[in-house]
Amino acid sequence: MPRLWDISPPVHAASPVFPGDVAYRQGWSARIGPGCPVNVSTLTLSPHTGAHADAPLHYDDGGAAIGEVALEPYLGRCRVIHAIGRGPLIEWAHLEHALADLPPRVLVRSYARQPESWDPQLAAFAPQTVQRLADLGVLLIGIDTASIDPAESKDLPSHQVIRRRNLRVLENLCLDEVLAGDYELIALPLKLIGADASPVRAVLRELETR
Repeated sequence: MPRLWDISPPVHAASPVFPGDVAYRQGWSARIGPGCPVNVSTLTLSPHTGAHADAPLHYDDGGAAIGEVALEPYLGRCRVIHAIGRGPLIEWAHLEHALADLPPRVLVRSYARQPESWDPQLAAFAPQTVQRLADLGVLLIGIDTASIDPAESKDLPSHQVIRRRNLRVLENLCLDEVLAGDYELIALPLKLIGADASPVRAVLRELETR
């Protein structure tokens, strides 16, 4: 059996969210007891909680909702590239050592260990880096921080490159245990009609050798 790496951080009440965003909450609408055979929970959360896929609607008011986007970018061969401690912006020079025969999905590990609380100094992509990855045929980029743009950014230049080049993005992946190299990515968003993002259960699968 090929090995799997779960690259989704745990989701619970203490999960960090972007300042001002809705924190995760769980309640119960039914509990097992006399006359009730099941537990049924209720969830309140931002779709940007934990590992998640941004929809074009997140950064483009006329963009597609996450339930409308094609699934192909979220499934297939990818490359994990280490740029640990290389913030505040991931520049081309931090990645170019690992770009030969590049697959169409790139995940960047910037943390040695992903923090358990909000990180206002999170590493983000330089927009020129996203542009050049798109020029190489990349369909999806991912990162282990909460955003591909700096936390304080108001114009979101890397998201705007994503919009113009029609790329897809995964954020807040947990790559702590993942070595640099090639894997199969499986990170399908939920079919949330009208939503600007979706949580994903992101995993990497070891590539089969023949």
